[in-house]
Amino acid sequence: MIVCPSDFIYIVAAKTIGTPILHTVKRTMTDRIIRVGHSPDPDDAFMFYGLASGKVKLDGIIIEHLLEDIQSLNERAMKAELEVTAISAHAFPYVADKYWIMRTGASMGEGYGPVIISRNYKSLDELKGKTVGTPGPLTTATLLFKTFTDGIKNVEMPFDKIMEAIDNGEVDAGLLIHEGQITYQSLGYNKILDFGEFWEKETNGLPLPLGLDVVRKDLGEALAKNLSAGLKESIAYGYKHQNESIPYAMQWGRGIDYKLGEKFVKMYVSGLTIDMGEKGKKALELLFEKGFEKGLIPRVPTVDLY
Repeated sequence: MIVCPSDFIYIVAAKTIGTPILHTVKRTMTDRIIRVGHSPDPDDAFMFYGLASGKVKLDGIIIEHLLEDIQSLNERAMKAELEVTAISAHAFPYVADKYWIMRTGASMGEGYGPVIISRNYKSLDELKGKTVGTPGPLTTATLLFKTFTDGIKNVEMPFDKIMEAIDNGEVDAGLLIHEGQITYQSLGYNKILDFGEFWEKETNGLPLPLGLDVVRKDLGEALAKNLSAGLKESIAYGYKHQNESIPYAMQWGRGIDYKLGEKFVKMYVSGLTIDMGEKGKKALELLFEKGFEKGLIPRVPTVDLY
């Protein structure tokens, strides 16, 4: 964010490939700056396009966008650094005393999710005693891996290094998140387990909660609901103006073309993203219960939606 000598603020919505998207906002003395953290991923970019571009505005609020990987945002949430932030669903039990869950903005897999892949193995039984590369410790993918597999070791690493680690022989298999979920087959890897498919069968059709947007409790309920409504409007704007929002989102498409990028966005920005409702809430509660039963999270938090 660049503050000018006058009463204008210029907000860099996001650092893009090429020219940053920049818009100006007239700021008054009573305007409040709200820092919003989200990942540099196509689905998050799509959701926040309306707000980031200035096409959706909130009265009395200036949005300052911070783009970081999800593990970094999880760690920031532990310290309650940002007013609004994306986090892994796995991270919520650790920050439930500081944040409420927004009913909008969640990433839910509906029959798809993180995938265990390998070059040389084709089943979980074959992976017994072997090592799987997994993303950050607070990612929901890692929680799922530890909850539903036994006898398989894991080593944590940056999510974008997992395929490379498989190919280099550092690990026997890998747990993929983000775009890797839709590119691995074309690269010749074997699918061992899709946790989205597995979860859907285990829960009789519930979606798989992966990512959440949360709002800090000290803002108060009225502002929290206002911010949630603003994000909902931003998502709706993105859907209505896909000729703008999809190209914008594709600036963060790692190694995927436009068609795959559009597919990925629509996988994780769905009706449940606009409002997770009771179905999403029930899925979250079940995820936390199962993680707690395995001793992987400290508590089963109350799930209140704002």
